[in-house]
Amino acid sequence: MSYKKTVFGKLPDGRQVDKYTLMNENGLEASFLNLGAVWNEMKVPDRNGTVKDVILGFDTPEPYLEDGAFFGAIVGRNANRIGGAAFQIAGTRYELAANDHSNNLHSGPDFYRNRLWDVKPEETEDGTELLFSLKSPDGDQGYPGEALIEVRYVLTRDNAVKIRYHMVCDKDTVANFTNHCYFNLAGQGSGSALRQEVYLNADRFTPSDAFSIPTGEIRPVMGTPMDFRKFKAIGEEIDCGYDQLEQAGGYDHNWVLNDYNGEVRLAAKARDRESGRVLEAYTDLPGIQFYTGNYIGQGVVGKEGCRYVRRQGYCFETQYFPNAINEKNFISTELKAGEEYKTTTIYRFVME
Repeated sequence: MSYKKTVFGKLPDGRQVDKYTLMNENGLEASFLNLGAVWNEMKVPDRNGTVKDVILGFDTPEPYLEDGAFFGAIVGRNANRIGGAAFQIAGTRYELAANDHSNNLHSGPDFYRNRLWDVKPEETEDGTELLFSLKSPDGDQGYPGEALIEVRYVLTRDNAVKIRYHMVCDKDTVANFTNHCYFNLAGQGSGSALRQEVYLNADRFTPSDAFSIPTGEIRPVMGTPMDFRKFKAIGEEIDCGYDQLEQAGGYDHNWVLNDYNGEVRLAAKARDRESGRVLEAYTDLPGIQFYTGNYIGQGVVGKEGCRYVRRQGYCFETQYFPNAINEKNFISTELKAGEEYKTTTIYRFVME
């Protein structure tokens, strides 16, 4: 098995946090923590062979516990926002914590990110896979049912991190997972990511209100700054005065991905012309939250002592649409008792 396990540090209560690093024959390395199943490092060579870590994060466990940016975190049971911090299933109302104005964000404040997951390395056709598992009891975070959760990471021979999510629950509940990794293809300490270019395979997006809850409308991107159907620098229109961008402080919206049929297909690309690094994102889900790190805390000290600032990284959060459990126009995130939630997202690194 091509992986190594090292001690990452200890939590304030003394429990040990381990780091698992996957390697492939092309010189790429991907590291993950048993704390929150966090994606902690992604080392990728540029066109000249210079290797850099291209995701934001921390060198020790404790900052992850209070991290408002959710660097590299697995987010569930429901990623993104639920309006009014409440929902109904079969006529029963369930209330969540209002940790984002009057809404719930990322199922907090008792985040899966702050828990130690069980880890089991396994050998697969794609390479060594890390199986992260967690049991979420009935009522956890306010959600009904005892849920058994699995997240599988593998670094493939063709330079992709494949993430597979799985959950079953003994009651009807909500399931909508994502990874909240922040990418900067120039390197995690390189400053603003606004010069990097993004492509989104989406003709439409879901506008949101002043608190980032979708209005229920599905709007064409044509003629708006939300149009990324051709590569465009992140910073080209981010401060153009468009109301959706002004109220979110930049891009922080859900795009309706084209060709949704439950199969994995291309969702997004990003590229850094100077290094030649290109990221391709694939998913079988209907949506993607493109987020430009608008609320990264000023002066947050990240890996290698680098001070992060807003818009220093961006996320491609594959997902069902925000607040889908409450919005009849959206594909529901309700998971029936005994049914399987299964979804795959792939982040592939290539050179140009």
